[in-house]
Amino acid sequence: MALTPDRLGLATLRHLPPESRPLLRPGTVPAGIVHLGVGAFHRAHQAVHTEAAVGAAGGDWGIIGVAPRSTDVVDALAAQDCLFSVTTLAPDAAATRVVGALAGVRHAASDPDAVVGLLADPAIRVVTLTVTEKAYRLDPVTAALTVDADLTADLTTGRPPRTVPGLLVRGLLARAAADAGPIALVSCDNLPANGRRLRGLVEQCLALARVPDETVERVLKTVTCPGTMVDRIVPASTDETRDTARRALGVTDLAAIAAEPWSQWVIEDDFPGGRPAWERSGAILTDDAGPWERLKLRALNGVHSATAYLGALAGAETVAEALALPHLEAVLRRLLAEEITPSFTPPPGADVTAYGEQVLARFANPAIRHRTTQVAMDGSQKLPQRVLHTVADLRAAGRSARWSALVVAAWLRFLLGYADDGRPLPLDDPLADRLRAALTAGAHTPAGVVDAVFALREVFPPDLADDDEFRADVTGWLTALERHGVRATLADVR
Repeated sequence: MALTPDRLGLATLRHLPPESRPLLRPGTVPAGIVHLGVGAFHRAHQAVHTEAAVGAAGGDWGIIGVAPRSTDVVDALAAQDCLFSVTTLAPDAAATRVVGALAGVRHAASDPDAVVGLLADPAIRVVTLTVTEKAYRLDPVTAALTVDADLTADLTTGRPPRTVPGLLVRGLLARAAADAGPIALVSCDNLPANGRRLRGLVEQCLALARVPDETVERVLKTVTCPGTMVDRIVPASTDETRDTARRALGVTDLAAIAAEPWSQWVIEDDFPGGRPAWERSGAILTDDAGPWERLKLRALNGVHSATAYLGALAGAETVAEALALPHLEAVLRRLLAEEITPSFTPPPGADVTAYGEQVLARFANPAIRHRTTQVAMDGSQKLPQRVLHTVADLRAAGRSARWSALVVAAWLRFLLGYADDGRPLPLDDPLADRLRAALTAGAHTPAGVVDAVFALREVFPPDLADDDEFRADVTGWLTALERHGVRATLADVR
C-alpha cells in the first residue's frame, strides 16, 4: 500500500527547505486581527504583509481568518495548523514559502455567534475584509445599502447573522456592550473610497437596527474605517498550483496559492487600537488612499477588465494569452494614454504612463494563468468603479470616451453568452437574472442591447445612460464586435 504523503503542518516544518519556512510559527503570536474572507487574495497579500511586519517589529497581531460561506479553505487550513504556502511566479522562476500569520480559522455560516464574539473581544483591534464587492450589499452607483429579508433579520432579531454587514454590525454592537475598546475596520476590496463606503455601510445598518441612539453614538465613536488600495494578481489555485508547492516543499499543501511577484498596499493610517508595523513590509501609510485607489482601479483594474472581456470573446483562456492578441496591446495603450491618464489626478510622484506600462508587463507574465472568465465575473459590480467613473469624469470635462466605450461594449457582448467562435461564456454576476431578463425583453440588436442594459440604474447612472455620444460609441463598438468579432474589430482600429 502506498504511503500517504506528509501534509503541511507544525509537525513537518522542520523538514521544509530553510528558504521555505515561515517567519512566524502559528500559536506563538496572539491574535489581534480578524479577517473576513480567507480566500487566495488575502493569503497572498494581507497575510504576507502582516507576517513580514510582525516578523520585523513584533506585536500581538496574529490573524484569525473567517470564511463567510465555503468550508473548503477553513477545513484545509485547520488540518494544516493554519499554515499555507505562497508560490511567487516570476516569468522565468518560481519560489515557494510557507506563511504563518494565521492564529486560527473560523467558519461564519456554521457558527456566526462565535465570530460575533471574536469581534467583541478586546484583544481584537483590527478587522480586515476581502469579501468581494457584492458582499457589502452596496449599490455600486449610489452606495445605498441593499436591504433584504436576511439583512433585516440580522439587524432586528436575535437570530445568528447570515450576511457580512449583519455579522459586522452585530459584532460592533456586542463590542460596545462589552466596552471592548476602539477598533479599525479595513476594507481591502476594490470599492471606490472603500473606507468611506464601509463607514457608510455601518451607519446605514445601525440606522436600521432597533438600538438606542446612545448605543449608535458609542459604536461610531469607537470605530474607524481607514481607506486602502491593494494590488497583487492572484489567480485561482489549481492542481498545478498544489503540485508546484508539493515539489518545492516536499509535503502536500491543500491550501497552496500562487501569485505574481508584485504586491502593493496603501493604507490610511487611522488605527485607534494600534496596528502592525506594516510599513516594515513595504506598505505605504498615508493620510489619503484615494489617489492611489483611482490609479489602480482605472489604470490596472479597468485595463484588466478590458483585456478579460475582449480576450474571452476571442477565445483566450488567460489574460496573458489575451494580451498577445494582435493589436490589443496597442488599443490598451491608447485607452491608458488618451482616456485614463487625463481622467484623474494621480498620487504625487506617480507617472500614469509608466504605471500603465508596468501593468501591461505584469499581465503578460505567462506564469500567471489568470483566467479571463475569472476576471470577467461580477461585471455589474466592477465596471462602475473600474470604467464608468473614468467615462463620467471624461464626459464632464467634454472629452471623448471612445476607448472606454469599447470596454463597455465588450462587456455587453460578453453578456450575450457566447464567444466569437460560438463557445458558451459563463455569466457569474449578482445581477445575472436582471441582466438576462433585460436582454430577453429588449430588441435583439446592438442598439436594443444598449437600451436594455443602460436602463439598469444599479450600473449606469442617468448622466451616462442619457449621454447620446457615449451611447453611440458603445453601440458602434458592439455592432462591430457582433458582426466581425474581436480580432477583426481590433485590426480595423484607427
